[in-house]
Amino acid sequence: MKNITHAVIPVAGFGTRMLPLSKSVPKELLPLGNRPAIHYVVEEAIAAGIKHIVLVGHAQKSAIENYFDINAELDNQLRHKGKDELADSLNWLPDDVTLSMIRQGKPLGLGHAVLAARPIIGAHDFAVLLPDVVLDPFTTDMSADNLAFMIDAFAKDSHSQILVEKVADEDVHKYGIAKLSDGEIDDKIDINASFKVAGFVEKPSLAEAPSRLAVVGRYVFSNHIFDYLANTKASVGGEIQLTDAIDALISEYGVNVTTMRGDSYDAGDMRSYMQAFIYFAEQQLASSE
Repeated sequence: MKNITHAVIPVAGFGTRMLPLSKSVPKELLPLGNRPAIHYVVEEAIAAGIKHIVLVGHAQKSAIENYFDINAELDNQLRHKGKDELADSLNWLPDDVTLSMIRQGKPLGLGHAVLAARPIIGAHDFAVLLPDVVLDPFTTDMSADNLAFMIDAFAKDSHSQILVEKVADEDVHKYGIAKLSDGEIDDKIDINASFKVAGFVEKPSLAEAPSRLAVVGRYVFSNHIFDYLANTKASVGGEIQLTDAIDALISEYGVNVTTMRGDSYDAGDMRSYMQAFIYFAEQQLASSE
């Protein structure tokens, strides 16, 4: 059985959809309730068994790395004032979890960002979590659902896994849509289940969509994806597309999609982010009463 212990989180994007909020604060550090968005993404990875997380960023994203580091001066001040519990809550990364940061260098797309992590990931198979997508931590078990399920599924058959969720007809054109080998799945909406995928259609019209299953932003990849990314030529916008490498991986090794359990929130879109903030804040306020 192959055990996934490494994960890549690309954080190099400027977050133009979130301006002016993201002008001086990385979009990944914008709050959802009382924690920044990326906090939940890293918690999700750790709950699924990830031990080494690689952040792929650039020079203006050092604040993200600082967030996960120990601020010795702040820690000392809090403990000096007898606020040990608060100090402990700020240094929450488990001792057996390592977080590294590497720079992408050039803004050449998501595929290039994932490839930039190769010097640290090495020969390991790995997960990819897009930080714009935050899965609801209040209604699912992060140690068993979604990413954790995908890692277990990969361990069983070595097929790379891509998380998908069913979207409304009017939203199909916004996403990469899965084409299943066995046709549409209508009865697997809110449970984790894994199916072979024949390919993906990027932002199709409703009439041309092969299903209503949209890519969410969680992946578990065989290390072979690096070879395909290294040989993928830049396409749309001069960027190296992750989807091009996934198509090659499908044809050579086979790839599965996993239907998502629970809800996801786009923390990189202003309207969705504000809705998510309200929801997360309400959940945290209710739990503190």
